[in-house]
Amino acid sequence: MITGGSGLIGKYLTSSLLAAGYYVSYLSRNGNPSGRVRTFRWDPENRIIDQEALEGVDFIIHLAGANIGEKRWTRKRKEEIMESRVDSARILYKSVVDRGTTLKAFISASATGIYGSETSAKIFCENDPPASDFLGTVCSRWEEAADLFNNSGIRTVKIRTAVVLEKNDSALSKLMMPGKFGFLIQTGTGRQYMPWIHVTDLCNIYLKAIEDSGMKGVYNAVAPQHITHRDFIHVLAGVMKLPVFGIPIPGFVLKTVLGERSDVILKGSRVSSEKILNSGYRFLFGMLEDALKNVIRE
Repeated sequence: MITGGSGLIGKYLTSSLLAAGYYVSYLSRNGNPSGRVRTFRWDPENRIIDQEALEGVDFIIHLAGANIGEKRWTRKRKEEIMESRVDSARILYKSVVDRGTTLKAFISASATGIYGSETSAKIFCENDPPASDFLGTVCSRWEEAADLFNNSGIRTVKIRTAVVLEKNDSALSKLMMPGKFGFLIQTGTGRQYMPWIHVTDLCNIYLKAIEDSGMKGVYNAVAPQHITHRDFIHVLAGVMKLPVFGIPIPGFVLKTVLGERSDVILKGSRVSSEKILNSGYRFLFGMLEDALKNVIRE
């Protein structure tokens, strides 16, 4: 069962799971059927879940959460971002306990944003403490909610996801937008790092989390190659056969337009993939150029 199944990752993951022979169901606010996927209604704000939703469920994949990049971070929007992740996980846990559902695993999304919006020489790994900024706090509380399952003896995996490479509805698609005018644009100094992962590798890591009973705890879902924003844009430009506009967008302009949310774009550090590699996972796309060629030309 997937929460947030109609989102970007949910759509790709659903296709991967169906292709692998799994039966997939969604928890959705509208509860309308979606092709080969059974859909049950839930309303996290009012703590409502369809009574039949958990019947026969072995795994829950919790992807639901308000889009961080969609709107300006007003106080109300910050509450929505937090509550949509944390409260929904708590409601799932209560439903599992109340119904006596026996899960094989609970797998929760998280994000590399837990390490904070900063640019430094440090390579962050799963053992590093969460940052105290907004994204660090959101991810920390998100993972604490997932640990309710772990504390009950249910195998729990938390996937800290980097920037997902997908061309239609993602951060990458936004970076590609100026291409309509014949060029790409760098933002800020360009020295900020951009941890990234191909959407296929991300889905495969979720599949591994389902099938590998040895996977427990936190894993960074990030490709092994570390790359700055400047280099990312130049590799992307090379793949798209476009020039990079000579003048970057200054940081203060993005801060004026986006407010606090601009930190997600203007700052970034390196994130380690060592733990997921040591678990036996092998990336299909470990180098950015190969990943972008696959995404853009598929």
